[in-house]
Amino acid sequence: MDLMYPTSSGLDVHQKFIVACVYVEEKAGHEKAIRKRFTTMTEGLQELVEWLLEHKITHVTMESTGVYWKPVYNILSIHFETWVVNARHLKQVPGRKTDETDAMWITKLMRYGLLTPSFIPPEEQRDLRDVTRYRTRVQQEKSSAVNRLQKILEDSNIKLKSVVSDIQGVSARAMVEALIADDRGPVAMAELAKGTLRKKIPDLVKALTGHVRPHHRFMLEEILLHIDELNRRLDSLNTKITELVAPHADLIERLDEITGVGIRTAEIILAEIGPSVDNWPSDRHLASWACLCPGNNESGGKRRSGQRRHGQTWLVSALVEAAWAASRAKDTYLCAQFHRIRARRGAKRAAIAVAHSIVRIVYHLIADPEARFADLGSDYFLNKNKGQEQRRAVKTLEALGFQVALSQTQA
Repeated sequence: MDLMYPTSSGLDVHQKFIVACVYVEEKAGHEKAIRKRFTTMTEGLQELVEWLLEHKITHVTMESTGVYWKPVYNILSIHFETWVVNARHLKQVPGRKTDETDAMWITKLMRYGLLTPSFIPPEEQRDLRDVTRYRTRVQQEKSSAVNRLQKILEDSNIKLKSVVSDIQGVSARAMVEALIADDRGPVAMAELAKGTLRKKIPDLVKALTGHVRPHHRFMLEEILLHIDELNRRLDSLNTKITELVAPHADLIERLDEITGVGIRTAEIILAEIGPSVDNWPSDRHLASWACLCPGNNESGGKRRSGQRRHGQTWLVSALVEAAWAASRAKDTYLCAQFHRIRARRGAKRAAIAVAHSIVRIVYHLIADPEARFADLGSDYFLNKNKGQEQRRAVKTLEALGFQVALSQTQA
C-alpha cells in the first residue's frame, strides 16, 4: 500500500500520560518506530510538540478516549493537523496489547490513510455544547428532585398528585409550604387553590389529610430549597445560551418552525450540529452521523439486525423528544408518519423514524439560509398512492363481512 501521510504520528492518550510514536528512516528503504512517553500536564504537552516538530511531523492522530483527548487537542491543534478518530476503528490486533503497541498501531493506520477524522467543532460551538449539555443535566436533576418530593408526599399519606396535575404549580407549591409550616388544617390548605383548581377543593381536602411527621417536613423543606436553587441555575444557563446563540437567531427561528421542535431543542441542535453542514455531503450522511439511520448488516444475501448505532446521545435524545411532541401535533405530516409506522413497528421505532425525518429537515434548513419549513400535511401518505390505500380499505371492509361497491364522488 502507498503511504498517504508519511509524516504522521499516533498517540495513545491516557489521563496521566501519552505515548507517542513516529517512524524515522534508519537505512535505505527501512524505517524504525520510535516511541516516547510524555505527561498530560501542559508542560509535558509542550515537550510533545517540540519532539514532534523535531521529527517534522505534520499530522497527529489519537482516539476519542472520554475527555482526555481534549487538553491534548487544545495544544496540538495549534501546530499540527490533529485528528480525533472513532475508537471502534482502532481495535488493536489481539494478543499484543500495550500502550506502546497501541501508539504504533495508530501510527501505521494513519500513515496508510486507513483512518477517518471525527467532526471536531470550532471552539465557539464547543462552548455552546458545554452549556446546553450542562443545562440538560440540571433539568434532569430537577426532574429527579420533583420525583423525590412526590415520594416524600406519598410516604406521609398526602395524595396531592392524585388531584393536582402539576405538583410544581403555584397552588401545589403553596400547599406544600403550608404542610412544612404545619400551621393549617386540610381545609385551610385546600383553600390555597387558585383558578380552575378551586373546583376540586373537596378532593383536595381528602388528599391533604395525611400522617405528616417532623421528618417529612424537614425533607420537604430541603427538597424545595434544592429545586429553587436548580431553577436559579437554569435561569442563568438559559441567559448564557441566549447570548451564545444570538448570532444565529434567524436559524433558531426557522428550526423552531419544525413540528415538535421548540426553542430549547433548536438550541441543542445548533450546539451539536453547528451553523453549517459542510462536513456532511447530504442529509443522509448527517442522519448517519447522528446515529438515527438503520444499521447496515448483510451477509450471504441475508439481512441481519438493522439496529442503529448508539452514539450522539445528546442530539438523539433531543430529537426523539421532539418526535414524541410531533406525534401529538394533529393534522401534520410527522404525526401521520408516526402513527403509520407505530401500527406496524411500535411506538419507539416510530419515534426514531420521525427523529430521522427531523434531522434530515434540519440539514436542508441549515444548508439553505432562505429555506423555511413547510408541512406536507396529514394526508400526504393518503394522496401519495391513492390506489393502494383504496385497495387496503376495501380489503379491510371485506374481511369484516361487508360487500363493497365503489363509486366516484362528485367534485
